[in-house]
Amino acid sequence: MLLSALLVLGVCLIPAHSKPAGEQLGSPLLQTCFEEAKTIVDDAYKYSREESLRRVRKEVVRPHDALRLLKQPRGGTRSAVRSADYMAQTLRLLQERVHHVHKRSLNVTDLLSDEDLNKLSEITGCASQVTFPSCRTTPNLNTYRTATSVCNNIKNPRLGSSNTPFARWLPAEYDDAISQPKGWDRTRRFNNFLLPLVRQVSNNILSTTDAGVVNDLEYTHMVTMFGQWNDHDITFTPSSPSIRSFSNGINCDESCEKIEPCIPIPIPPGDPRLPTGRNSCIPAFRSAPVCGSGYSAYNFGGEPNKREQINGVTAFLDLSQVYGSEEQLAKFLRDPDSDGGLLRVNTEFRDNRRELLPFNPMQANMCATRKRVTNDTNAREVPCFIAGDVRVDENIALTSIHTLFMREHNRLARQLKRINPQWDSKTLYQEARKIMGAYTQLFVFRDYLPHIVGPEAMRRQLGRYPGYNANVDPSIANVFATAAYRFAHLAIQPFVFRLDENYRENSRLPSVPLFKAFLTPWRIVFEGGIDPVFRGLVGRPAKLNTQDNMMVDALRERLFQFVKHLALDLGSLNMERGRDHGLPGYNAWRKLCGLSQPRNQAELAQVLNNTDLARKLLQLYGTPANIDVWMGGVAEPSVRGGRVGPLFACLIASQFQRIRQGDRLWYENQGVFSPAQRAALSTSTISRIICDNTGISSIPTDAFSVISNRNRFVRCSRIRRLNLFAWRDRCRGPGDNCRGVGEEEAVNDLEEPREPQEPQESQVSQEPQVPHTPVSPGTSGTSGCEGSPGQRDPLASNIKKDQLPALPSNASLSNSAFSVRLGEYSPSSERTIRFQEVIYNKQGQYSTETGQFTCVIPGNVDLIRNNKVALRSFKVFLGGLHMSAGDMLLWLGAGDKVWLEASGGTVGLSTESYFSGHWLYAA
Repeated sequence: MLLSALLVLGVCLIPAHSKPAGEQLGSPLLQTCFEEAKTIVDDAYKYSREESLRRVRKEVVRPHDALRLLKQPRGGTRSAVRSADYMAQTLRLLQERVHHVHKRSLNVTDLLSDEDLNKLSEITGCASQVTFPSCRTTPNLNTYRTATSVCNNIKNPRLGSSNTPFARWLPAEYDDAISQPKGWDRTRRFNNFLLPLVRQVSNNILSTTDAGVVNDLEYTHMVTMFGQWNDHDITFTPSSPSIRSFSNGINCDESCEKIEPCIPIPIPPGDPRLPTGRNSCIPAFRSAPVCGSGYSAYNFGGEPNKREQINGVTAFLDLSQVYGSEEQLAKFLRDPDSDGGLLRVNTEFRDNRRELLPFNPMQANMCATRKRVTNDTNAREVPCFIAGDVRVDENIALTSIHTLFMREHNRLARQLKRINPQWDSKTLYQEARKIMGAYTQLFVFRDYLPHIVGPEAMRRQLGRYPGYNANVDPSIANVFATAAYRFAHLAIQPFVFRLDENYRENSRLPSVPLFKAFLTPWRIVFEGGIDPVFRGLVGRPAKLNTQDNMMVDALRERLFQFVKHLALDLGSLNMERGRDHGLPGYNAWRKLCGLSQPRNQAELAQVLNNTDLARKLLQLYGTPANIDVWMGGVAEPSVRGGRVGPLFACLIASQFQRIRQGDRLWYENQGVFSPAQRAALSTSTISRIICDNTGISSIPTDAFSVISNRNRFVRCSRIRRLNLFAWRDRCRGPGDNCRGVGEEEAVNDLEEPREPQEPQESQVSQEPQVPHTPVSPGTSGTSGCEGSPGQRDPLASNIKKDQLPALPSNASLSNSAFSVRLGEYSPSSERTIRFQEVIYNKQGQYSTETGQFTCVIPGNVDLIRNNKVALRSFKVFLGGLHMSAGDMLLWLGAGDKVWLEASGGTVGLSTESYFSGHWLYAA
């Protein structure tokens, strides 16, 4: 300690801006402060973990415990947070020692040499959080995503990856301009007004009784829960793992003192539910800082001297909530006993013989809630589930969606293995994961966002895919994660609906009050699985957010209530989180979006189209400029065709615009998928995925829209399934172990063996065909001899030689004859099948008007069917449908016509039916 004191004394005699050689803070003191800081942080983490385990084991978990445990950083995120705490506490100790001698404020980093700063970065672990990895050694960089999304952007490998700072679209506004949350100092004025207590705003503006809920007449509860599901794909803001202060050891649960990392929410006088007084508050914890931001003043790429927060997951639509956002977790979630690329599943329980998520191996079980909820002391408890996101058990609707997509991955992997038996486990896993990522990108942009931001924002910002731009930053904005994308909290119903096979309430398994659906995976295990939950999601409406009925009591007054009487208030937490992150006020964001900035009650009333609401808000905030951005955003009336107001429509559309354009592996980007694969993916729907992975047999075609004359229940067999033939690998050369097979053999690989039938001269079977999609060609062989000319036809006499396309030397997608899909059609008694969707049509001779293909260049055409006795289709059972298929080689002369007939007319045909002909050349 004597050496340390002498060093500090030496510093105190030097002006802060002067750093002459040999008179700076030296490494011995730095090392001493780091070791002391490391002990403080490690002890706090250890205490917090042991205290949490003690509470869980004694079943005294409190509501804020449950919320905090859900937001605990793990794995790489925990390392990033710990490094930030090491850095902050090391510099705090240095600062205290400098100030103790100098008696005035100094920025300690001005007293450290570059060498010291670099060493501090290394020993705390902060350096590893910002060092650019080498992308040259990353395998399959242009084919598959890394778990962390590192190297998605080759020039800036960490852009959009997990454990990086949220983006700032506007500078942060903190109480002290560095780190203290807005409103931390209760005497500080903003725009000449004090900020109101967030709980007071919640009481006065948000309060809604369950009886006052207004149902959405257009959209189902699936829209709401899919929004939460999607949010967990792209945002995760971890809290500090410590429940006590680093500087004085105060326990945040037991004190209302405002000291890092405690951010208590005061209870206003006269609160209708919670006790009031100086020592009455809702315990809460600050979001963890980014390494070097805030008071540490040694920043890694953010705005100098201002605290930044961490996004623990990737910014891309990649279903990281299924697969994990770090390599170690991703590896754990794979089935170690399978060579088929499968995800790990539960080994103890099944859901009507279908897979469930695996249990979390952690000893502590905060999901042991069954005895308390059911008042049955003999009830069997089960552990929490584990998935790619720690919030998997937050409520049973979310858990059900997690289960669904885990099953879909495994279904895809099994089907891909049957199509491509030569693929190894890693390839099967990555190809299934890649398809799943395309699913979510398609569903979010095609099915979800139009319902939220409305057609105008879709047209202006989210229209046709513009292509990848390496200069676009896809990182999630702080305002998006902390405010705009939390709009759906006001669309949550007070129940998680569970319905029977007829989509009616079930007295045996009734719908669950939302506050009794938190942290209850046992409801999935013991109470009917996920099928009743999905019927409730697609068969019941969302809650409509109206200005006089905003947030249900289950979220505002009863969040995690079943674990203790003092429940949390989600509305208050949302606003307090915005202040914790230093988000500017309402008007600043409206200005960013090019919207008007109301200055008084009359102008605010015009923006909100509600004089009474404007009056209530200004009674609290004094000026529109001070309104918390989340509160102002959810208070706006919805845009036409959407479910958010103009501000959130702008912010949400802007974020997804960046996510799409800044993603090198976006499914529509050239080379990520083949044209045939993209065409197949475009037919995917959530309804079909539900059909394929549950026992549900009928479902609305559009799972996001309420039942209506335009969206009726249909049998699952009538909903198109993803055609995986576009993923069939062909032999690449004589050294490959794969075998070249026709598509009809691929059908045998996938489903039951075909049953040949005797051909009939006069008709073809009316069952729809098995889809045939061309795949990418193998390596070209040497050209063979030209075949003999075909028989001339009188119809070809009018075709001039210079009108004919040149004969290619080998077959490929671009020079095949034609391939068409039935597409939308009107069933009739007409026998000729007119295919409406042309997938490719090189010769341009397939007519969607007549359903006929006219041969222009004579040669061999690989046809599935025609009207002659030369082929009789065989039957096959595929995806729950009885289908017909077949192929043969027909010699066509110039002018010959071929078409397909259905003996019973086109009634009952599937939109998946294909008709195609391919040019074959000798190799």
